[in-house]
Amino acid sequence: MHMADLDGVTLHYRLDGPETGPVVVFCNSLGTDLRAFDGLLPHLPQGLRILRYDKRGHGLSSCPPGPYSMGTLVRDAERLLDHLGLKEVVFVGVSIGGMIGQGLAIKRLDLVRGLVMSNTAAKIGQPSMWEDRIAAVRAGGIEALADGTMERWFTSAFRDTPACLGWRHMLTRQPLEGYVGCMAAISGTDFYTPTSGLRLPALGIAGSEDGSTPPDLVRETTDLIPGAHFRLIRRAGHLPFVEQPAEYAATLAEFLSSIGHLPEN
Repeated sequence: MHMADLDGVTLHYRLDGPETGPVVVFCNSLGTDLRAFDGLLPHLPQGLRILRYDKRGHGLSSCPPGPYSMGTLVRDAERLLDHLGLKEVVFVGVSIGGMIGQGLAIKRLDLVRGLVMSNTAAKIGQPSMWEDRIAAVRAGGIEALADGTMERWFTSAFRDTPACLGWRHMLTRQPLEGYVGCMAAISGTDFYTPTSGLRLPALGIAGSEDGSTPPDLVRETTDLIPGAHFRLIRRAGHLPFVEQPAEYAATLAEFLSSIGHLPEN
């Protein structure tokens, strides 16, 4: 277990792979922790240096009082990479993690060589929607949103499997203050203008049955960055690396290869 003390927050992180490998950072969605990518890692190319971490208020990271801003979450990612001495990374961000990735690339392009925006957007929902969800969680806990979240996250076929229950448990066991704090950060974020100014290799990934960030929304954000590519993964929802890990890994490997970010043979 590795913990980084970053001036006001302690982040739990994990590094896998050889120290000399090209670095890929995975930043997970709202209501999940770094274990979200456990099933994906075996499908990825060998030799990568993979960093995963729990956002503030999630997993084993500390949970400072909220609400949080997106700038604070971006600064956490920036400080973690600086703390570990990592640069020229490919940042794979899912949902809120994709917003963090956009913000990090906007602020510190020296840290980000390539950006993968998975099931995310420059702006997700309207503030009124997030205010309603925050009020529901304050009143009834994360449990109040759990069933609806599973419907948005996964296809009906996956929801009928025992594995879905584990994801529901992961969601409901996140710290309430951290969950609400990160919802506030999403509510206050509109990256349309700054993301349209990015000039770096980028890939957008969507799940065909994503109820949180539908494919058209992901494509719209991807199109903001000149030269960025878009990939649709069918028979998958908001977390396509869970339902279709082999295809998701192959999509990432193709992108990494195209920008020369795979280990040398």
